[in-house]
Amino acid sequence: MRILISGASVAGPALAYWLTRYGFAVTVVERAPALRKTGGHAVDLFRPAMRIVEKMGVLEQVMAKKTDTEWLRLYREGQSRPVELELRRVMAAVSDRHVEIMRDDLSEIFYDATRHDVEYVFGDSIASISDDGEVSFDSGRTDVFDLVIGADGLHSNVRRLVFGPESRFTTWLGAYLAIVSVPGHRELDGRMELVAGVGRMAGVYGARHMDEGRAGFFFRTPRPLDYHHRDVPRQKELLRAHFEGMGRQVPQLLEELDRTLAFYFDSITQLRLDTWSRGRVTLVGDAGHCPGPAVGGSTSLAVVGAYILAGELAAYGGDHTRAFPAYEAEIGDYVRRSRTFAVNAAKRIVPGTRFDLWALTGLLRLINHLPVALTTAAAKISSRGVRLHDSIALKDYASTPWPRNFSASS
Repeated sequence: MRILISGASVAGPALAYWLTRYGFAVTVVERAPALRKTGGHAVDLFRPAMRIVEKMGVLEQVMAKKTDTEWLRLYREGQSRPVELELRRVMAAVSDRHVEIMRDDLSEIFYDATRHDVEYVFGDSIASISDDGEVSFDSGRTDVFDLVIGADGLHSNVRRLVFGPESRFTTWLGAYLAIVSVPGHRELDGRMELVAGVGRMAGVYGARHMDEGRAGFFFRTPRPLDYHHRDVPRQKELLRAHFEGMGRQVPQLLEELDRTLAFYFDSITQLRLDTWSRGRVTLVGDAGHCPGPAVGGSTSLAVVGAYILAGELAAYGGDHTRAFPAYEAEIGDYVRRSRTFAVNAAKRIVPGTRFDLWALTGLLRLINHLPVALTTAAAKISSRGVRLHDSIALKDYASTPWPRNFSASS
């Protein structure tokens, strides 16, 4: 049985790993000419995703690339005295098992784990998908697949082709995010530095194994901005305009916009679909259930979704008419709860008023003085709050018989 996956970031290679393990023949097509190096920001893997990483046999590689960011130093715009927070105090309340890793590093680890068993096609994209599984590509070639899976992110090409325009399914959460690669910053040594003002926040962080750092920018606007998600010059213009006059290291970070080779800019937008499947096609990761970049734990959600989708396909012998509904039923509650969490997080990630800014710094001071055991116990009271990721129970698909009739030659 042949399965085509669109997208080679995180969800795509993770899904390819499990499908291949269950005996399916997998092809991954990726629009970019090689693995993307887009200045990807640090992402979080929580306990369920860490269990899956361990099952994949790549835990050692993931741990070797963790960022080791241990401290947050926050400056209020216009003030010289910072507030410091030991990040383990927050993360211990969020998850019993957690790793922060650069998205690009995670993508490369998953790719390396699959590249010998999966056919990767870079520099091409799906142009059309017929009801009977015939796929045409931008390169002009055609092929036939039993199933097609969109793992191609928030701006999914597969979703557009099969479900319709992106605007039908997206809800803007009121803010924007940009990531820029910047040279140096080894002196941070496990520390993230932020400067926060009303409606905007900028900072820089790194990872112990990286020669360059990452500058991150968050800002609010009263209404959506006018730009195309692939118009990089326009995105840089908007970023400069919204951070003009911000002090500390921000002017130096903005200067790197003219030199950086890795740049990311997007709205913090949530995807809301009632179903992720139509015929032979389904969606996974941000393509199907993005709660919002940087606010909803979308990377952990993508890893878990890939594991569940592959497991259900194996459990039902490749019968998508049963496997796709089972996949949606299994992950649906997690998706909906992530959406709710992300909406609330998006309201708080950038202070909207002077009071919000004062409250943020006050909260950081409080957390840094409370015993870790107390904040962890308080967070565990409700699994629908900050510990929603750890509350997800994974099925053990190890007992699922591999579909031996689905060999690569079939």
